[in-house]
Amino acid sequence: MCGIVAYVGKGHCKDFILEGLTRLEYRGYDSAGFACINSEHKRFSYVKTVGLVSALKESVNKALIDGHVGIGHTRWATHGIANQENAHPHFNCSKSVSIVHNGIIESHEELREKLINSGHDFYSTTDTEVIAHLFGSLLKIHHTLKNAVLDLVSQAAGAYALALLMEDYPDQLIAVRRRSPLVIGIGEGENFIASDVLAFWDKTNKVFFIPDNSFAIINKDSVQCYDFAGNSVPIKIQDVDFKFANTDKQGFEHYMLKEIYEQKKAIDNTISFCRFIGSKDVCLKHIFDPNNKRKECKSNIDSIEYSEEIWQQLGLEIEQLKNLKQINLIAAGTSWHACRIIQFFIETICKIPVHVFLSSEFRYMPFFPKVDTVFIFISQSGETADTLEALRLVNSYNLPTIVVTNVVSSTMVREAGGFLPMQAGPEISVASTKAFSCQISILYWLAHRIALFRGLISLDQMRVAEDDLLVTAEVLESSIETYKWEISQTLAKFYAKFERFIFLGRHISYPFAMEAALKLKEISYIFAQCYPAGELKHGPIALIDKRTPIIMFSVLDDLIYQKLVANAQEVKARNGHLVSFAFEGQNELIKLSDCSFIIPRVKPLLAPLAMTGLMQFFIYQITKELGRPIDKPRNLAKSVTVE
Repeated sequence: MCGIVAYVGKGHCKDFILEGLTRLEYRGYDSAGFACINSEHKRFSYVKTVGLVSALKESVNKALIDGHVGIGHTRWATHGIANQENAHPHFNCSKSVSIVHNGIIESHEELREKLINSGHDFYSTTDTEVIAHLFGSLLKIHHTLKNAVLDLVSQAAGAYALALLMEDYPDQLIAVRRRSPLVIGIGEGENFIASDVLAFWDKTNKVFFIPDNSFAIINKDSVQCYDFAGNSVPIKIQDVDFKFANTDKQGFEHYMLKEIYEQKKAIDNTISFCRFIGSKDVCLKHIFDPNNKRKECKSNIDSIEYSEEIWQQLGLEIEQLKNLKQINLIAAGTSWHACRIIQFFIETICKIPVHVFLSSEFRYMPFFPKVDTVFIFISQSGETADTLEALRLVNSYNLPTIVVTNVVSSTMVREAGGFLPMQAGPEISVASTKAFSCQISILYWLAHRIALFRGLISLDQMRVAEDDLLVTAEVLESSIETYKWEISQTLAKFYAKFERFIFLGRHISYPFAMEAALKLKEISYIFAQCYPAGELKHGPIALIDKRTPIIMFSVLDDLIYQKLVANAQEVKARNGHLVSFAFEGQNELIKLSDCSFIIPRVKPLLAPLAMTGLMQFFIYQITKELGRPIDKPRNLAKSVTVE
């Protein structure tokens, strides 16, 4: 969850940008950088460091550089290792354009090849530097900044937020948003840009949230905004009263909110880690050796060679993989909902049948041990009692077992035949958020890795799948940013008045709807029930009335979507109140809804992951409105260590 901070104005930028980057440290990063147009010689001055923002501050202060316009960044490595060359800001060949960037440029390889063929030299392995070179070239072709940006976004595919600084336009900044959050703070004689209002909350309470698929040209006194078609976008300034008081929670009121916002970083970390453990000559035991400094865990994905040694670490033999005929997923609570989603991944991508079991029921059902099967146990803590006992039962039959967990020192890791560690980081709030999204992400990756081994997909398709996860993580985060003020200021107050909810989904969105209903129940204490939407007329339709909102989660399969629309019409025909989580272009469902949240399209199987952050934030705000103890709901524990 990288951080962008930028400034243009009558004052100097250095102190504000460095302070802003410090405030965004919660987002996670491994390098940082600062660039400005120097007040003395009117050329770029910059500093980039690996490590903490405090190291960047020290280097910038020693360099004695400052200016009236500048950009800063904290980077978490995705494309290219964490080093000074790959740290942001990046520049074009002549160092007349500087850029910082959050997100993924999906077309970077194609663009890089074209630029190299036309004489450009690259100094990093990042996708970001491609944009600096491309934009520098476009500025020479076009007569206006607007036209240059329009050409840029027509070629740059992906989910990203950009801040651009140009020596030829020393009093202006450009901010570009495509499915990644970016906000402008409006001051007097100065303007601020950041990926989070936390960066400038004490400077101004007037903000402009750049709409998706739009860009802004900013100077100290004005902001002009355009969509990607070149149409002018009105500047809708909002007054925001945002307070950050609890330093133990890094400025967030609750750990749950903090962890909701950590999901993009957690997914990025998880996929980076998967790329590493899936690469040649890597051993999981070496990674978790206490003497290993973990610096080796950053690998250059552009030169990755996938190795079959990963299967040894997962406790699987090559012959077992070749003959694998069934995968069993076992979990409890939120992890069980994740398994129900993951079932679609494995069966669709690997073409292997999957059975999903509740841990608490598994030991009390007839057990038929079969060869050519594998059992995957999923637990955030690795100590969940029901799941641990199910693991022990399977182990007693000497069948292959794998644990997917967030805690590598847990009992389940020690007792399983192999394990796959998520990289979510500590999750303190009882209600699981980032562990859920990481479970989905890591098993989506593993499904593709199995498919690659079995020859069902190519190496390029494997890499695309990894990038798809990173793009979806951007969508997860940006969707929260799109709706967070409407939810917190208006919608939460309205929906907190209801005493019961019904949740609906179909196909892959049904288990996701189950997870949403669980979230509302466990932290708000509001009664919520989930049904498959297709079962609505088989009984639950009798419950529909104006006092019971229906929350419906859409899908990205056209046939199933049309079935969902029919279910929505059934709700409206009975005067039901419909709230939909829909995707761009799903106009029939959106028009039928009393309230709708519209999410950018992603790969169909990743639709639940894209909706995750917004769903959690909506339920969090309803609960906050009710004054519940969000992080520690009554009767619940973070790790269920008793059956």
